[in-house]
Amino acid sequence: MFPPLLRWAYAVPTMFEGLPAALHPPVALALAKAVESIPRGDELSGGSVFEMKFDGFRAVCLVGSDGAWLYSRQGKDLSRYFPDVLASVREQIPPGCVVDGEVVVWSEGRLDFDALQMRLVSSKAALAELVMKSPASLIAFDVLAVAGQDTRGLQFRDRRALLEELARGWVPPLHLSPATSDRALAATWFSDMTATGVEGIVIKGEGQTYEPRRIWLKVKSRSALDVVLAAVIGPMAHPRAAVVGFPVHGRLRIVGRSTSLTARAGRDLATYLHPSPGKASMAGGNQRTGAGPLHQGGRHHSLDFGGAVGG
Repeated sequence: MFPPLLRWAYAVPTMFEGLPAALHPPVALALAKAVESIPRGDELSGGSVFEMKFDGFRAVCLVGSDGAWLYSRQGKDLSRYFPDVLASVREQIPPGCVVDGEVVVWSEGRLDFDALQMRLVSSKAALAELVMKSPASLIAFDVLAVAGQDTRGLQFRDRRALLEELARGWVPPLHLSPATSDRALAATWFSDMTATGVEGIVIKGEGQTYEPRRIWLKVKSRSALDVVLAAVIGPMAHPRAAVVGFPVHGRLRIVGRSTSLTARAGRDLATYLHPSPGKASMAGGNQRTGAGPLHQGGRHHSLDFGGAVGG
């Protein structure tokens, strides 16, 4: 028998109880190497899977038997800044799981990185107001542990299957990241989703295990066009649209209002993050989608932002 003091010590739950010791923070995360264009489907082991790259905070979510936590890629504890996300995590993800993903905020028709950053510099009172006004969401794209078992040694196709099973029935603010093996669809995402805050495409190998180095590829959208702001429709603080143009032979040529692309892309993103019943996954690997609308304005939103300002 242990002496009384040791019996007391062994009875006290330790932090991160129920999680593999190798995944206690800080967790070393897999990263992506930048490439200039979307590669062919056979560039990586086992064939390529394409995912959207969201404009948010990379975060690993740990769910132990005694709580849940969010940690940044650099190992910073983000938990107190995202109580809305963690409250949902505790309800929907069972203990013993570690999920890799992106924390985002959706506002005014697109992902709002500025609103996300405000979480980190706000006072306790201001943070509570931000949580109500601009709720955050977690978009999960990988799973590193399930039921207390380290899954990093599994191939990505098997980890993705586990993640899809884990995400079955999730409701906002938890979402499953869209993924596809169709390069043409990925190219469409790359061209059409930029207006919603999708930064580019991440490419993963179906046969890859999870390693804490640059094993994935990424293509970032860097397109830019200098234009003249001709007019703003609506109040300056919250414009509904901007009329833009560019000089042609000394005259201003108006090219139109900037709402249409964001509106269409918002509806498209809603399709991927809020699919029809029975379309959460396609066995052929052609397209795998997430579930549930993103949060906006203190409520769940369908992402149909017809009056949003274009980016």
